[in-house]
Amino acid sequence: MAARIHSTAIVEDNVRIGDKTSIWDNVHIRHDSEIGEECIVGEKTYIAYGVKIGDRVKINAMVYVCNAVTIEDGVMISAGTIFTNDRFPRATTPDLKQLRGSEPDEHTLPTLVREGATIGAAATIGNDLTIGRFAMVGMGSVVTKSVPDFHLVLGAPARSIGAVCRCGQMIARFPEDRAANFAYLCCPECEREYSIHDGEVSESLLHVLSIADTEVLAEA
Repeated sequence: MAARIHSTAIVEDNVRIGDKTSIWDNVHIRHDSEIGEECIVGEKTYIAYGVKIGDRVKINAMVYVCNAVTIEDGVMISAGTIFTNDRFPRATTPDLKQLRGSEPDEHTLPTLVREGATIGAAATIGNDLTIGRFAMVGMGSVVTKSVPDFHLVLGAPARSIGAVCRCGQMIARFPEDRAANFAYLCCPECEREYSIHDGEVSESLLHVLSIADTEVLAEA
């Protein structure tokens, strides 16, 4: 099934939109951007030129996605989230005689949102950083540095307070005075298993392997 694009949406030239993706009212997608299959882009969202978005990504209303942002598969971006790509922005050249160009330059810094991550409503995302796989950013947080896989971060600036499962449930709260270490954790919701060593969250091997790989391992 082809993409569904609302009549009020603005889609510029050379934009690729995958099958079964829905683009809602008053969305603006700039040129040379890519949006994968089965995505939802909520009303009044702005996606800048050259942005790359994977499959099954859900972007709620009034989200600002600037140039140099890459969003992998299965990401959730809640309403009012703002991405940034310039750490020390200025409107003009130092002599105030000329506007700085709108095209990427040495000041444009990338942001990568890894697969399965969630960004809460009204969060502000800095640049030159990565939000890890299945990480979760709490609503209203200001992210100024990279977020490790499966970490839950809150606050301004955001800091890690615990770990979350693939399904979104919190599986551990981190101690404030030392690195987190848990030999075994089991999600109370879906029973996936994890361990944490010096704050790094690892999934149980059996949950990472595909069913076919698991069968081969069992026969070995």
